[in-house]
Formats: sequence, C-alpha cells, structure tokens
Amino acid sequence: MMKFRFRRQGADPQREKLKQELFAFHKTVEHGFPNQPSALAFDPELRIMAIGTRSGAVKIYGAPGVEFTGLHRDAATVTQMHFLPGQGRVLTLLDDDSLHLWEIVHHDGCAHLEEALHFQAPSRPCFDGASGLPSLTHITVVLLVAAGDMAALGTEGGSIFFLDVPTLTLLEGQTLGPDEVLRSVPDDYRCGKALGPVESLQGHLRDPTKILIGYSRGLLVIWNQAARCAERIFLGNQQLESVCWERSGHTVVSSHSDGSYAIWAADTGDSPAAQPTVATTPYGPFPCKAINKVLWRSCASGEHFVIFSGGMPRASYGDRHCVSVLQAETLVTLDFTSRVIDFFTVHSTRPEDEFDEPQALAVLLEEELVVLDLQTPGWPAVPAPYLAPLHSSAITCSAHVANVPAKLWARIVSAGEQQSPQPASGASSWPITGGRNLAQEPSQRGLLLTGHEDGTVRFWDASGVALRPLYKLCTAGLFQTDCEHTDSLAQAAEDDWPPFRKVLVLELSDMPAEQTVGVASLDLLQDREGFTWKGHERLSPRLGPLPWPAGFQPRALVQCLPPAAVTAVTLHAEWGLVAFGTSHGFGLFDYLRRSPVLARCTLHPSDSLAMEGPLSRVKSLKKSLRQSFRRIRKSRASGKKRMVAGSKLQEANAQLAEQAGPQDVEVTPVQRRIEPRSADDSLSGVVRCLYFADTFLRDAAHHGPTMWAGTNSGSVFAYALEVPAAVAGGEKRPERAVEAVLGKEVQLMHRAPVVAIAVLDGRGRPLPEPYEASRDLAQAPDMQGGHAVLIASEEQFKVFTLPKVSAKTKFKLTAHEGCRVRKVALATFASVACEDYSETCLACLTNLGDVHVFSVPGLRPQVHYACIRKEDISGIASCVFTRHGQGFYLISPSEFERFSLSARNITEPLCSLDVRWPQGATHVRSQESPKLSQANGTPGIILAPQSCDGSPDPICKEADTPEPPEAMLSPMSIDSATSADTTLDTTGDMTVEDVKDFLGSSEESEKNLRNLSEEEARACAILIK
Repeated sequence: MMKFRFRRQGADPQREKLKQELFAFHKTVEHGFPNQPSALAFDPELRIMAIGTRSGAVKIYGAPGVEFTGLHRDAATVTQMHFLPGQGRVLTLLDDDSLHLWEIVHHDGCAHLEEALHFQAPSRPCFDGASGLPSLTHITVVLLVAAGDMAALGTEGGSIFFLDVPTLTLLEGQTLGPDEVLRSVPDDYRCGKALGPVESLQGHLRDPTKILIGYSRGLLVIWNQAARCAERIFLGNQQLESVCWERSGHTVVSSHSDGSYAIWAADTGDSPAAQPTVATTPYGPFPCKAINKVLWRSCASGEHFVIFSGGMPRASYGDRHCVSVLQAETLVTLDFTSRVIDFFTVHSTRPEDEFDEPQALAVLLEEELVVLDLQTPGWPAVPAPYLAPLHSSAITCSAHVANVPAKLWARIVSAGEQQSPQPASGASSWPITGGRNLAQEPSQRGLLLTGHEDGTVRFWDASGVALRPLYKLCTAGLFQTDCEHTDSLAQAAEDDWPPFRKVLVLELSDMPAEQTVGVASLDLLQDREGFTWKGHERLSPRLGPLPWPAGFQPRALVQCLPPAAVTAVTLHAEWGLVAFGTSHGFGLFDYLRRSPVLARCTLHPSDSLAMEGPLSRVKSLKKSLRQSFRRIRKSRASGKKRMVAGSKLQEANAQLAEQAGPQDVEVTPVQRRIEPRSADDSLSGVVRCLYFADTFLRDAAHHGPTMWAGTNSGSVFAYALEVPAAVAGGEKRPERAVEAVLGKEVQLMHRAPVVAIAVLDGRGRPLPEPYEASRDLAQAPDMQGGHAVLIASEEQFKVFTLPKVSAKTKFKLTAHEGCRVRKVALATFASVACEDYSETCLACLTNLGDVHVFSVPGLRPQVHYACIRKEDISGIASCVFTRHGQGFYLISPSEFERFSLSARNITEPLCSLDVRWPQGATHVRSQESPKLSQANGTPGIILAPQSCDGSPDPICKEADTPEPPEAMLSPMSIDSATSADTTLDTTGDMTVEDVKDFLGSSEESEKNLRNLSEEEARACAILIK
C-alpha cells in the first residue's frame, strides 16, 4: 500500500542560514601532473611556465602555490603556447587553427586567468578574396615579434600572415607568400619544387624587423620585414625539422629529418650559402631518427650548449625518448620513459647581455616534468615542488590523514630526504619562481597516502595547493621473485603483480637497520571442507636479515590463507592490533606478540566463486546480470498487479493533497519498495569494512576495546576484546594474549553490503583515532552518555543504540541500481560566522556522483551537490573524504581533483603576479569567453568573481554580468526537520530504454550548450585565486 505522510512544519529560516555558514561546494585545485600535455611555454621575465593539454586546458605555474587554470570552450588540443614577455598574457594555438589570448587579471590583489580574445583562421578562399593573396590554410608555427604586439603565422601552404595581437586581427598588406621568397632563390634550387610548409620562425633578439624562416624543404631565409627583402639565404637540401637563431644573430642552427644538425654562418660568406659551416650527425653514421628540436645557448667560456631531442639510431634506439645535451666534448643523453613534448632553457634574455649562460633545462614529457641544473657539474636533476607524477605506477587506493603531529611530520620528512638527498650546491634551486603566494600557512598538516600497483606507498604533503612528495615506502623487497620487478610489471596481468595477498605492519624508524621480518600465516577457512582454492599461490618471503633504510621498516608479515586479495584493513597502534579481511573472512593479529588472535570465515555454502581467484570475475558478472534482470522482471510483474488496486488510492491522496494546499503542508516522497538480495549471492562473504572502537558492547556500565566487521551480505560482527593494559609509566603492555569474544551479530534486512561502521559517543561525535585523546590532539570522547553505532550500507544509513543494538533512527537511500552508496566519512564542518561553532556530519558519495551531507546522529539531510559525473566510474571509486569537509578523487590517471564541502575549510590558489603592461595598451574583452569550471570538464558550482576576502568583486558588478541561476549558486538543501526517514530521488532499474533516453539527453545538452547566449556564456567564467 502506498502512503503519503504530511509534515506541518516547513523549512526553518535560522537552520537554512546556518547551513549556508557551514556548507559550500567548491572544486578548488587539481593536484598532480596534467593529463596528456601537448604544449609548453616559459616567460623568462615573469619566471612562469604554461602547459597546454589535449583537452584544451591551460595551466600556468610559478612559485609553489602560484597556479592559474583555464579551459578553452572547445575541447581541442593545444598545439603551441607563447608568452607575451612580462605582460602576464599567453597566446595559444589549437589544432582547429584558432588562436586564443589569455591574460592574468587582478581584482583587489587576487589574480585569475581569463580568456580575453580569440581568432579563428578563415577557411579557403582567403579572408579577402579580392586581394588575390594566398589562402590562410593550416597554421604550423607562431612567432611573436615586436615585443609581442604582432604575431607571424606560418602556414602549411608556405605563406606567412601577420596578426595584430592586441586585437587579434589580420594585418592586410603584410602577408609574405612563398612566391615572393622564391624570387631571391637561384633558379637551379627552384627546379619546380615547392618550398613546403613553414616549419620554423625565429626572431632576432636585438632587431625585431628580422625574421628567420625555415621551410620544410630545407631552405632558410633571413627576411627583413621592414625592407620586404631577403637578407640571407641558406640552401639546405635535407628536410627541415627546427631552427635556432643564436642571440647575437651570427649563427643559425638547423636540425633535419636524417638525425643531423647544421651550423650556418649568418654574418659572413656569400648569399645564398649552399653549404653549412658545420654539419654533423651526433649518433651516426647509421640511419638515425629526426632531431625534432634543437637549441643553441652561448657561454662566456666558449663552450656553448647544443641541446636537441631525438636523433637516436633507428635500429638500436629508435624507440627511446631522449634529449641530448652537448657542451664541448661532453655529451649526455637523457633517456626518458615517456614521449618528449617540448623543452626550454632558463637563461638570460636581456638584450645587453652578450651570452645566454643557461641556468637550467626544463623538459616536459608525457608523464612528468624534469628540470636539470646546468650550472652544477654533472647537471643533476632539481626536485620539483609540484607537478609530481602521481602515476609513476597506477594508483590502486588512497587515504588521507589529518592533523599529523609536528614530530611525526618531521620524522617522515627526514626519512624522505634520506631517500633522495639534495645536491650540495645551492645553485640547484627551482628556477620557476614567478608570482607570490598569498595564502596563509596551513594550521594543520595533512598527509595523502596513495597505494600503487608496484607495491609502493607514497606519502604526499596535502596541506596546501602544491601536492609535494615526502616519502616513498617500497614493499616488493620483502618477497622472492623470479625476475626483476620492472620486467614482471610489464609482463604480468592485472592481478599477478603486485599480489596484494599480504598484510604488512611497519614501524617508523629514524635509523637504517638490518633485521629479519617475522612471518605468520592465518587460515581464514578454518579447515572448512568442500572448498578448494584455485587462484594464485602466495608469495615466498625472503629469509634472513634484510637491510632497511630509515623510515617505515617492516615489523611483521601476515599472509592469509587462501591468498586472496585483502579487501579491508585497519590498525590500532595503541592496542598493537591489526585486522584484515578478504573474500573468505577476516582475521585479527597481535603484532606486538606476533601471534594471531581471531580468524572468522564469512563464506556462504554457495560461495564457490570466491575460491576461484581473479579468474571468476567474468562468471560473477554473468551471474550478477542474470539476477538483476530477474529482479527487473519481478518488480515489473508485481507493479502491474498493484497498478489497478492502487489507482483509486492515488486519486484519493491527490484530492486530499489539493484540499490541504501546498502552502500548508509538505509532502514527503513515497518509500519505494526495496528488493531484498538473495542470501546465496556470489561473493557474499567479502569483508567490506573493519573498525576498532572503545565502547559499550557487553553492558551499559563497562566499556572496552571492540572490533567490528561488515560484509558484502549485510552482516555485521562485533567482538569484545580483552587487551592487557600497559603498566603504569610504560608503553609496552604485558606479554599476555589478547582475547576476542563475539558480542553481537547484526543482519541487515535487505542484505545490502556494509560500506562503513562508526561508533558515536554520548555527544554524537565520532571516537578519536588512537593516541589522539591521550596526547591532547583531540577532545576526549564522552564515556558517560549512551553510545551509538552508525552502520552505513549501500542502500541506507542506520543508527543503533549500544549496548542493546536496537534501531534508533535510519535514512533509506533508494535501493534500486541507480543510487547506491559508494563512499562514506564523518567530517567536522566549522562555521564561517562563528569560530567556535562546528557540526559533525556524515558525507556520502553515491554511484551517481552526488555528494550528500547528513547530520548525526539524527541522519537529517542537509545539502547535496553534483560532484562527479556518473559516467566517471574510476573517479567515484577513487574518492576519499577528509575529516574537515574536503575530498579528493582522480580526474585522470595522473591528477587528483580537490573539492571542499565546507564553507570555511577551503584549500585553493591565492596568489598575485606583477605584470608589465605596454604603454597605450587597452584592456579589450571578448564578447564570448566562456570557460568551464574544471579543466577536465567535470561539473561544478559556477563561481562569481570575488575579492581576496571572499566578498563580491565591485569591478564585476559594474560590468552588468548577469548572475547565474540561484540553483547554481546555492546548495540544494533538503529540509527534514521532523522526519529522518526520507527517500532521495534517483533512477530506477536500468534498462535499454533508459540508456537510449540518457544518450538523447546528452545530445540535447550539447546542442543547448552550443546555443548559449552571450550573457549565459559570460556567466560561466571561473575565478581562480
């Protein structure tokens, strides 16, 4: 029977105001390395660097904490980027032949990146068909001349067009066609062949009227734009790849497709010159690959630098990604693991300086950024304070640790410094230092831990905008392997390496040590008959003493039997216990005594697939699909039977609702019927979560250590632990065994998987972590009032009283496939209006990518936001919440997106940049400069420009920019003042028709996006502080 429940009480204005002071959704910063970089630029005056990506993102970096991000309207690849020196403006070229001018704009001391103008190259015929000029075909190269006021555009047809940069308009009458250049070329060189595309354009540092033009055929021309004539011509016969013009103008260096480079004298000799002064193939004489780019940097010592990419022998090293650095007789080949995108040198660009004197070399690769110190002997690498490659090995899991004590932080930093000692020379500092970081020092230190496929755990400083690597923990050295780890990683399948069938307990040590690791085994099947493990064998640990560097050193190794993947793990350092779970059960291990405490098998008699290891995924998927379709058919059949009987009831309820009026009552959504899951579902014994708590389990008068375990079938096991108390004044507890007794066992009605378990104290707050209360890092829990346990499943949240374990309150999240809980965390939200006021709430991420916030222990919905696209399955699976209302999720294999649910606790770039605008320059704004809120295209709250203190910017008010809709600025709040038993809107059973509807809606959305008006497009601008 369908029921309507009415509430007389509406929304509370004071509570709505308090919500605005506690909650606010922001996507703040993207940590890590840009995904699929495609272009690179450097401003030597401002000392800032820009990186463009294939998705159309523009990211500018300066000193640590100085970051600017923008996104082109069209998701086109950024092929070239050029800074206007000292102006804080960058010109980008996309693969659709469009040019975009970006500028860093200041509002009340805060800077952000905006697109000022854009230019679309006209298609054939030319923009002025009556002029008879050659057509502006595909743009191949861009050169900024005359201090950035004019740009030369080289094209595929061999013509060069000139563009006025402040207005991005073509200059008529200055186009240079290939026919005009051919008039200065000898007749025997023409021989009926075209010059080919313009491969390179270089400007003269001291004379802006001269341009060095390089054509694909090999012809080099020094063109005087003022006199409209060719001053020097170099008749190259090899296909040209790149050109570099030495700062004095006396030397020209060209690189070619046969792996050679040539040096031409530009100030002496005959013109045209038929032969270069020097021509060499560095890795010859065998056939070599092309040298894609070459740089010549002069030094006062006479030992000049020649830096080039490519040129390796085809047969031996044709698949290598190399950059070679040559100085005098010294040749160093830098062999990288990913493709070279571009590189530049940090050197003097002042016209009065006679030599370049390069300080550093920056190489942008497809997977990382490498910077070398060219002033220190040996040219060591300079550690990067940001743009760290998160994905040196694929990320498999992540966790965040908040409020790290200062002493522990210092020990972790010290261990990381011993792993990668800094060069002794003080000259090897980070060369990209532009801008000023205006953000305050973080009050608390936060660690982001990432687990990787190669068995490493990396520690990152996540306290501020720049994600900085601190320490790397390697676990592969514990086990015997048949081959090197790098080889096995390339050859093994997904589940072969690393075999996460082990639990390691590691202890932080400040000194290197050589010790034997204690190995223990725990049989989770408990000799149960009828089960045969068909998966991989467990790894063999290395025997004998092993050397371990300073840092986290293994104390105990626990191997599960059968050796299945560990699905859940938790550690209590104060009690010396570690709990772990697999698809077969869970175990408890005392790592102080190195002895097992408990083993519990959670397998159902029909869980035969759990014994087959990773090979059973296909069978499990097929069975899951069959069961899903059976539920769909069953629900449809039962729905048809109820349709006739319930039609009259629906009419009566509708009439009653109309009589009451929408202003007097508020109707709660109707509860949807939840289909219970079968008890014999495959993999029902998988342990999903484990939890330690000091609470009341046996009776209401005595509290003690407990362990909680939740499984895939909705079962919760609570064990009372007898942990010997430590001797007064000592840290070690007596050598007495820990005992575990089953206290409670809860079976959820609909057998939904248990996602998380947490115990709340008498004030409704979560219990502190181990050692936090004893070392005054957190407030001591209330042990006087009654405790409660919060159990979060994929379908609902439920609070039970302790020790009776009776249901107190619940919130049902719709149980259809369209909306399930994926991640849950308890977080503290501080008020922006009152420093002393805060609330502890439950943050939840669903499989639709929405984030919901609930009060605890009442479980009343507060706000919900659209955070991640529901199609981004990997992003939803990788999400991790922090304890202060923030979160991280992967937007690409190499980038974490950071978001904040708190109105007060926000980590975002707040910086400024001193720019030099040329005299007479006007601030021209484009009529259409829309930018999405995130570089990866994920949805987010559209932010209006704000000043440093968060108040609305007065400049933006004068521009009469229409405000975004209210629904985009304010959180979608769900009031539940009197009832916590509410169902959220979500989709039902997924069918083929639903998929078709979704595809159609996506096409309509794209069509609507193209038809945005100028006012709507302007409202999509973002503010990046």
